Amino acid sequence: MAISYSASSSSSLITLHPSTVSPCLLLRHSTEYTLNHSSATESALFILISPPHAQLSPPPNPIPVPSMVVSREENAAANFTPEDEKSKLLMRTAATASGGGDESSNSYQQRRRRAGNERLVTSHGDAVGSPRKTLRGEMGHAAAETWLVTRLGLQLLRYLGVGYKWMVKFLALYCYGMLLMPGFLQVAYSYFFSSKIRRSIVYGDQPRNRLDLYLPRNDDGSPKPVVAFVTGGAWIIGNRDVADGCALYRQCRYKAWGTLLGQQLSDRDIIVACIDYRNFPQGTMSDMVRDASEGISFVCNNISKYGGDPNRIYLMGQSAGAHIAACALLDQAVKESGEKESTSWSVSQIKAYFGLSGGYNLLNLVDHFHNRGLYRSIFLSIMEGEESLRKFSPELVVQDPKFRNAASLLPPIVLFHGTDDYSIPSDASKNFADSLQGAGVKAESILYDGKTHTDLFLQDPLRGGKDEMFEDLVAYIHGDDSAARAAAAPSRRRLVPEFMLKLARSISPF
Repeated sequence: MAISYSASSSSSLITLHPSTVSPCLLLRHSTEYTLNHSSATESALFILISPPHAQLSPPPNPIPVPSMVVSREENAAANFTPEDEKSKLLMRTAATASGGGDESSNSYQQRRRRAGNERLVTSHGDAVGSPRKTLRGEMGHAAAETWLVTRLGLQLLRYLGVGYKWMVKFLALYCYGMLLMPGFLQVAYSYFFSSKIRRSIVYGDQPRNRLDLYLPRNDDGSPKPVVAFVTGGAWIIGNRDVADGCALYRQCRYKAWGTLLGQQLSDRDIIVACIDYRNFPQGTMSDMVRDASEGISFVCNNISKYGGDPNRIYLMGQSAGAHIAACALLDQAVKESGEKESTSWSVSQIKAYFGLSGGYNLLNLVDHFHNRGLYRSIFLSIMEGEESLRKFSPELVVQDPKFRNAASLLPPIVLFHGTDDYSIPSDASKNFADSLQGAGVKAESILYDGKTHTDLFLQDPLRGGKDEMFEDLVAYIHGDDSAARAAAAPSRRRLVPEFMLKLARSISPF
């Protein structure tokens, strides 16, 4: 048994004892590579030659050959390459060194056919299985495809008339909701499984005419004060009913605003009625005011059935809800001061009105909203045209001399606002309070330094601990009940980590 090594630069012959190698093993290995970017090549040929007396048998692990009928001559001819000429010369040199003669020639023919089959197997494998892509390459491809789809989607929305500001707002809203999701999920769990919440009580004949009641845990039989709460959402966002389409997400994103207030006030022995209403484009401003008024009427006429005190009902609204609730209250006062037309509820049943981060002069806000992404054309469609802006501006309504009689019917009004509110500047509450005072209404504005549009009703409640605005609200409601004011409130636990609250505050679209 001999192993012959031949190369362009040197040649050597190594002899092994026949017993160390199986007599049926025939291996050919050829490599070619380029050194130092030159054309010099080196081929290596290792040949294990069986002794003349050995009986050849099939190898224990045959090389798999594709299932096709090819003659040995055709196979060899089809796979002949210029490299084979080099291999042929090297094989002859090896055969001469081993002294094989005719046996070497026969062995060469066998090796040549075996080499052709091996090359055919290799080429077949390359055709079927291509090299796998790296993880980095796959991620890069996925990122490129994602960016392409996103870019085309943005272009389509732009062609459809949806501006980039709205796209950015919706993206920011989505990220904002995801950051606060840990708290929203806990609120949603409490909403669905609490025995102290009466969900989806029908108050009108419209699909969105529903309200939720948050009942106090302390059921001692005494009548409880009631807050009728109208949630916000830019007159567009919102759905009180969490059992529809994108149920969980819409509940977590929007309804949680009212749910947080309801849960906190109910812990302080206060009933909360969270009123839903139609939003644009399902309805315009007149529909929203009408729905809110019907919801207030239901609370005034039916809250005693749920343990509420009909003589201690407070009306409250937040953001767009504050504007809608104020319009409903002023509209009711005008009706009662006029021809005494039939009404289903009375302003005298409302002990006080609380406005949180609301806007009350639309003529001053229309350009501000346009610059913030709520475009003038959309806003005017919500408000039923530019000629209706004055009609739906509570600040301007109370300045009208014709409103003097109605103003005397209004309850005390308290307006809460944050000084760092960029969605609706805090001047909106200050100016409205001044106009109310000028009309003879008892009114005041309370400003919270450094608070944004969502801090007062969302981030602060999710943070837990003491909430300044919340404590002020409870003090007004329990003002006549010293025992209730002195009662120790349960500690409010944190629902969202602080770093997530700060990040959400920085990207909030409100």
